[in-house]
Amino acid sequence: MPAPDPQDPARCCSYRAVQKRLPILSWLPRYSLAWLQLDLIAGATVGLTVVPQALAYAEVAGLPVQYGLYSSFMGCFVYCFLGTAKDVTLGPTAIMSLLVSSYAFHDPVYAVLLAFLSGCIQLAMGLLRLGFLLDFISCPVIKGFTSAASITISFNQVKNILGLQGIPRQFFLQVYQTLRRIGETRAGDAILGLACLVALTGLGAMKSRLPRAPSVELLSTRVSYRIVWISATARNALVVLFAGLVAYSFQVMGSQPFTLTGKIPQGLPAFQLPLFSEVAPNGTVPFSRMVQDMGDGLAVVPLMGLLETIAIGKAFASQNDYRIDPNQELLAMGVTNVLGSFVSSYPVTGSFGRTAVNAQTGACTPAGGLVTGALVLLSLAYLTSFFYYIPKAALAAVIICAVLPMFDAGIFRTLWRVKRLDLVPLCVTFLLCFWEIQYGIVAGVLVSGVLLLYPIARPPIKVSDRGELLVQPGSSLHFPAIEYLRDTVCGRALAAASSLCSVILDCRHVSSIDYTVVVGLADVLRELRKRGLSLTFRGLQDDVLQALLSAGLEEFQHFTSWQEAARRSGAGEQLGPAVPLRRALAAGHGVHPVRQRSGPAPSRGASCRGRAASHCPGGWMSL
Repeated sequence: MPAPDPQDPARCCSYRAVQKRLPILSWLPRYSLAWLQLDLIAGATVGLTVVPQALAYAEVAGLPVQYGLYSSFMGCFVYCFLGTAKDVTLGPTAIMSLLVSSYAFHDPVYAVLLAFLSGCIQLAMGLLRLGFLLDFISCPVIKGFTSAASITISFNQVKNILGLQGIPRQFFLQVYQTLRRIGETRAGDAILGLACLVALTGLGAMKSRLPRAPSVELLSTRVSYRIVWISATARNALVVLFAGLVAYSFQVMGSQPFTLTGKIPQGLPAFQLPLFSEVAPNGTVPFSRMVQDMGDGLAVVPLMGLLETIAIGKAFASQNDYRIDPNQELLAMGVTNVLGSFVSSYPVTGSFGRTAVNAQTGACTPAGGLVTGALVLLSLAYLTSFFYYIPKAALAAVIICAVLPMFDAGIFRTLWRVKRLDLVPLCVTFLLCFWEIQYGIVAGVLVSGVLLLYPIARPPIKVSDRGELLVQPGSSLHFPAIEYLRDTVCGRALAAASSLCSVILDCRHVSSIDYTVVVGLADVLRELRKRGLSLTFRGLQDDVLQALLSAGLEEFQHFTSWQEAARRSGAGEQLGPAVPLRRALAAGHGVHPVRQRSGPAPSRGASCRGRAASHCPGGWMSL
């Protein structure tokens, strides 16, 4: 596409708008042969990782294993055009598979429809620029959820390591049944599963300790380094391949000690609309009933998918010095899930493990996803017959090694040192997720919301008695706080009424108020006036002063400093006539001009006794 003419503002703005919606236009004109080489290597490496993981994650979702592959290629193609992060790869993940297991009831029709509806919701959120909603999901909630999910998913795979059948999926029942039936363990599955775990752990440790590429010119050194690096990076594919060959060897010899994946339909999925109803043995389940069955999953799945993608994108964008657009990421995920549902995909999101592989391999653009997607399609077209011999114990080992690092034991100690109150949403989310994932997330968000709103309802208020009662709110005042402020002011003022003649409300830290607060302050003014006390304001900011003046509070007084307020209150000077509202609004804030009555000022006692008839003047505004 030719560059827009800078002299044509309409065309320039139009091109920028299209470029914003199609980020590929920002890097494709600069694409080079060097980038192509790196993207090819990165895409192929991620492809070797995604195929075994896709088969394993379908097991977590409770779906036939081919649905993992169906969910692995559409995101690779879509994100190349719409994504804003060069490293992120979209596809099935452990967290999303666990959510699908909870909300799709192990039914492929429900899972595919959930992908379609989640994509529509994410598209709408992206177009309405609602990505900021993720800011209300706190880090303790996320950590509690991911830590609980890592334990849940890992233990869910223990049955495949041990070769047990008929274990329920509810966590507590799963633990009970697994321990009760541990004597039924199949020796072949257990030995193979443990061997795969040891191999994956060893290769992962070797990868983490592998130094940077050597700078020496010796060809043999560089080749050796590359072989070791590829072996460690593609460890999932190598372990699954080795386990499949072992299982095939036993099959040829006429015995099979392992539980195998079984027959997988060969070929690409049909491109068709997802089903909006399902034929069940007791009749047809209509669309409305399916939506009702999914319930809050239609909120949890889109939000958690976006949260996972944005968190991963921001982490790698910061590491590699670029920026992402959360709302554009919403659009990319929405299009991916909508189009994915046409090829029988369940909901997908960004994968941390595969994104890390992509970044470490040196991906320059999202174009590497095209290679990854092509490898998945080739696997579906030609390799499904080999997948028959993959032992379930090997896939279980892949899942366990992928999700165990998500458990963050250090977060409990960190929050204990930083802010112990944050342990409440963390523990609530963590514990309830063992019961039901959705309950844990919703409860954690609600607890975080309560902790967020409590300081608004109970703002810090300093009260000091210097002859006049000085009340100083520490933050803005909103409607949940007005009763607390009223009780504090009136309670302290009435308790010390015999020694006070005025109350000063210091509002230097109050940047905003709402109508309910204005009404509450009017009630405080009337209550104090009945007791022979006055209420004066000081340090009002422009917006707050404008709100109070516009409300037309009766006997409203404002000073610019505490010393002025205290001096005038203590002197008990008589007030002049009221200044009209339009003059007050024109004056802004500060000391407002008044006309004072002549004559000597009464004594402090007389001023206090006559409080209902005369008020402290000077730098005030009475309406």
